[in-house]
Amino acid sequence: MRRSTYIKLAANILVHSKVRSWLTIIGIVIGVGAVVTIMSLSDSMAADMQSRFADMDLTLIRVTPGYTRAMSFGGPGDFSSSSSSSDATLTNKDITTLKLLQNVTYIDGEISGSEDVYFMGKSASLSITGVDPQVWSYMVTYDVESGRLLQPTDKYVAVIGYRVAHTMYDNEIGLNRVITVNGKSVRVIGILASGEDDNAIIMPIDAAVDVITDAEANVYNTIVLKANDVDNVASVVNATEDKLMISRHIVNEKDRDFSVSDSLSRAESASEMMSSLTLFLGAIAGVSLIVGSVGIANTMFTSVLEKTKEIGTMKAIGAKNKDIMMIFLFNSALVGFVGGVLGIVLSLVLTSLMPYLGISIMRSSMGMTVAPYLMVLGISIAVVIGVLSGIIPAYNASKMKPVDALRYE
Repeated sequence: MRRSTYIKLAANILVHSKVRSWLTIIGIVIGVGAVVTIMSLSDSMAADMQSRFADMDLTLIRVTPGYTRAMSFGGPGDFSSSSSSSDATLTNKDITTLKLLQNVTYIDGEISGSEDVYFMGKSASLSITGVDPQVWSYMVTYDVESGRLLQPTDKYVAVIGYRVAHTMYDNEIGLNRVITVNGKSVRVIGILASGEDDNAIIMPIDAAVDVITDAEANVYNTIVLKANDVDNVASVVNATEDKLMISRHIVNEKDRDFSVSDSLSRAESASEMMSSLTLFLGAIAGVSLIVGSVGIANTMFTSVLEKTKEIGTMKAIGAKNKDIMMIFLFNSALVGFVGGVLGIVLSLVLTSLMPYLGISIMRSSMGMTVAPYLMVLGISIAVVIGVLSGIIPAYNASKMKPVDALRYE
């Protein structure tokens, strides 16, 4: 027989078993729709993450006072979370120690605190960060909407975030306007672009010490190091820990009173977590494909029993075993194909509805689309599942003896 004949007869079987076939197809539709939607979401999140990583400086390393041990072990089955004293501080001594490290380009001691900031009679409680203006501008990758970043000669000036400038107060804060913090007048010399650090107020550290309550000179909330290359981040982190352990006279890990973190490790952890989540959700969605394949096999076995006499008739007039097998394989493949196509349609609907359902895990998910390769993959998977599920029923049909098939009641 010709392939066109196989397709025609397979379609005829599908059409004449409507309810059973469509119930089977629904299982494939749900499975393909779920898998393709999850993979589309994964692609969207991965693209968004890559975009964010491209904007991040992965060479930055932060040292903060205090150390949290996520899990400390005692006896068998005994574990608990613990942290070091909150009285630990970072000082100029620590910066001097870290300046001896290799592969470090810049070091910046920073302080931070929350203060009431006044502008045109209105106040808002905002976070203020004090940085070393001699190195800070070389360590950040901020885009500026207007004005400039801090320079070494600056003192009572500030660079503010987009939201602080445009929406935090009744009136917008423009360049060279003056805000008041703890009775000190601070002139705005720069406004960061939207999305950079929208709620930031960044000042030279000498001025920040004067306006932030409880701030002390030469005592820092954070020490930021910039490695000369991403490949050297891990070695700098290890060297930082070793140097500070020695300079702070810490012998046992349990007495450690500082933490070291880096952007690169956080980015890699986020990427690994996203991959694991996608794999987990994909496995759950894949269960529906397994259920769908069982449904196809069940439908095919039933079709073979219903068509037993027809099989006997076709064999009696010269149809070969191969012809019978191909007819039923094409039928199961057709069931998978129709389920795959409708599954892609379901996926397109789901991805278009996600923004309206409030599903915006990442910025790019608002414009999430199903890539063409996922459409082809989804349909291909459905067809393959259909063929595999139909092999045994088709083989059984092809091995029927004409006499027995014609006698079947």
